Amino acid sequence: MMTKQEIFNYLVNSSIDQMTTFLIEDFHLDVASAMNIIYSSKTLELLQNKRTGLYEQSPAYVYHLLRQEYKSGQLPQVI
Repeated sequence: MMTKQEIFNYLVNSSIDQMTTFLIEDFHLDVASAMNIIYSSKTLELLQNKRTGLYEQSPAYVYHLLRQEYKSGQLPQVI
């Protein structure tokens, strides 16, 4: 049985993996560039904060936020 922390880590890491794939596909980036975008984003900061509950959302939803942040330099107003 997984602990709550293990579940949280799994969900965050799954979102990161999926967002990396989406960035590579959408923007034709290499893995290092995609990871750099994610790890320097406000979206990841929010994803890793348990209080936001963002980790409970689908990776596609979290990617939507990241994509908007990457394209515009800021998060959409939904947060």
